[in-house]
Amino acid sequence: MLPFSHAIRNLFRSPVRLLQTIGGSALVVLLVMAAVAIEEGMTRVLSASGSPHNVILLGAGSEESIQRSEVPEKTVEIASSGIPGISEALGVRAVSGEIHFMNFLSLPDGRRGQAVLRGFTPEALHVHPGLRMLHGALPASGEVMAGRLAWRKLGWNESDLRPGADLILDGIPLRISGTFAAPGTVLESEIWAPLGDLRTIAKRDSLSCVVIRLDDPADFSEADLFAKQRLDLELSAMRESDYYARLAQFFKPLRTMTWITAALIAAGALFGGVNTLYAAFAPRVREMATLQAIGFGRGALLFSLIQESTLACLTGTLLASATALVLLDGIHVPFSIGAFSLEIGPRAATAGLATGTLLGLLGALPPAIRCLKPSLPSALRMS
Repeated sequence: MLPFSHAIRNLFRSPVRLLQTIGGSALVVLLVMAAVAIEEGMTRVLSASGSPHNVILLGAGSEESIQRSEVPEKTVEIASSGIPGISEALGVRAVSGEIHFMNFLSLPDGRRGQAVLRGFTPEALHVHPGLRMLHGALPASGEVMAGRLAWRKLGWNESDLRPGADLILDGIPLRISGTFAAPGTVLESEIWAPLGDLRTIAKRDSLSCVVIRLDDPADFSEADLFAKQRLDLELSAMRESDYYARLAQFFKPLRTMTWITAALIAAGALFGGVNTLYAAFAPRVREMATLQAIGFGRGALLFSLIQESTLACLTGTLLASATALVLLDGIHVPFSIGAFSLEIGPRAATAGLATGTLLGLLGALPPAIRCLKPSLPSALRMS
C-alpha cells in the first residue's frame, strides 16, 4: 500500500480543484444536515403537542382541521357531567371550551403577520398543564398573552410581543398581558385571548372544540361513546395525540420536498465532483503506470486515489458540520400552524458524515478506474 502521506501530498497539487471539492461537498452535507434537522424538528414538535391524556371533541366531519370545526357551547357542561374519568383539581374539572382562529395581527407601525389565535377559559390551564407563564399575567378583557415563539411565526422581532406592547386585530386594539411557554409544542407559537373576546372578534356563536383531560388514557372509549351517543351535538372524539399525528402526515409532502431538493443538489454536486476528478486524474496516468512498474498493485493505487477524494470530502463535511452548529442549531423555523427549533443532533451528524463519505467514494471511483485502465506499456508511453 502507498503511504497515507502520499495521498495528502497529492491533494495540494491543485489548490483550486481542492477548494472546489471541499466547497461542493460542504454545501451538499450542509443541505442534508438541514433536511434531517427540519424533518426531526417538525415531527418532534407535532408529536409533543398532543397528549394521550387529552381528548378533543370536534364537529363531525372536521377531524382534519380544528379551525373549521363548530361545536355548540353547551357541549362543555354536557361533556363535563357526561364523561367519566375526567381529571379534577380543587373542584375544577379539566374541560376546556376553545376557539381556534387564524387571522392577521397588526402592529401600530403597520406591520402585519398571520397568527394562530386561541380563545380560552381558565380551565384550559388544567387541560394543558405544560403551559407556564414566563412574564406578566393571564389576560383580562381587551388583552392577550403571547407564546414565546409567536414572534417567529408572525415574522416580527421578539421585542414586538413583550408584555405591555399593543396589537391590532380586525381594527380592535389589544394589549399583551404576558408571555408563556409550553416547551416543545405548537402552543408556544400561538396568541391566546379570553374566550369571550375572541368569540366577539371572530363573530362566532359556537366553539371550535372542547378539550378534556382524562386521568387514564384508557378512558378514551368513554369519551368516544359519549360523542357517538349524543347525535344532537354532532360530535367526533379524537385523542389529541392522534390529531397531531394526522397533522404530521399532512406535512409529510413538505418534508419530502426538502429531501428531494437536497438529493437533486447532491446529485449535481456528485457529477460535478466526478468531472473535477476526471480532470485531476487524467494527467496522472503515466504516474500511476510508473508506480505499478516499481511494484505497487492497481488495488493499492485505486485505494490511494479514493483516499485523496474522501479526505477532501470529509474536510468539507467537517466544515459543513461546524457551519451547521453555528448557523442552524437552535434557530426557529415557522410553518403554517406554529414554529419549531432545529437541532443538529446525532442523527443529523451521522447523516452528514455518511453523505460526505459517499461523495468521496462514489465521486472517485469512475475517474480512478479510468486512470488505471490502460495497460502498463500504453500508460508508460502517455505524455
